[in-house]
Amino acid sequence: SPNGSGEHRHNIDRTKAVLRQKLHCNRMSGDDLNPAAMAQPVEDVQGDGRWLSQHSRFVQECKDGEPDVLFVGDSMIQLMQQFEVWGECFSPLHALNFGIGGDTTCNVLWRLQNGELENIRPKVVVLWVGTNNYEHSAEQVAGGILAIAQLLTSRLPKAKVVVLGLLPRGEHPNPLREKNSAVNKLLRSWLPRLGQAQLLDLSGELVHSDGTVSSQDMFDYLHLTSAGYRLVTKPLYDLLLQILEETPEERRASLV
Repeated sequence: SPNGSGEHRHNIDRTKAVLRQKLHCNRMSGDDLNPAAMAQPVEDVQGDGRWLSQHSRFVQECKDGEPDVLFVGDSMIQLMQQFEVWGECFSPLHALNFGIGGDTTCNVLWRLQNGELENIRPKVVVLWVGTNNYEHSAEQVAGGILAIAQLLTSRLPKAKVVVLGLLPRGEHPNPLREKNSAVNKLLRSWLPRLGQAQLLDLSGELVHSDGTVSSQDMFDYLHLTSAGYRLVTKPLYDLLLQILEETPEERRASLV
């Protein structure tokens, strides 16, 4: 019938539109061509199985917990849990911390594809990864981060994704700092196209006017101190409260 053929044509057009959008996103993330967007576990070169043990624990936590906020990434996420800021700000938001030191975009992608998103429906996912992708260019790293954000938005269609910008590294200006800055710049233009994802750049306060980073904020000029976490996570805490639709006053009242 004419109606049937019209509907068929509409479906074809819609499919084409979806494929065009997917192709566009694939071009940005580089997908199969981008080594930073290829999911892979960490090779257990030391032979103690620690990485897989941590992953298995996270998969179990998915079965036991009902987080409103999921933190996932490398040591920048993992170490957050060791400082007061986690217990004071983020733990009360019903948060899970799936950070593993040394992880690249490839490792986080693999973890999320292999059980770390099962059974949970967080309202927000905070992603912080990319500074360990030493073998990859800024474009590849940004594409790898985008691939993770795409996975999160497709698996958790109702969740907001907050991608934290890569922080400056090194006491003085250096090529790795420039690379991380270039990654952030690419993400700033790419992420909004996903709809539910946004970049939150926390690096503004860390670099002093003379271009140096203080050991008071980053004890080894890469990882944050307790004071460093307080400094950079304030905007994140405020954003999470906003997304979870609770004012700081209400949150504090509920903790009293």
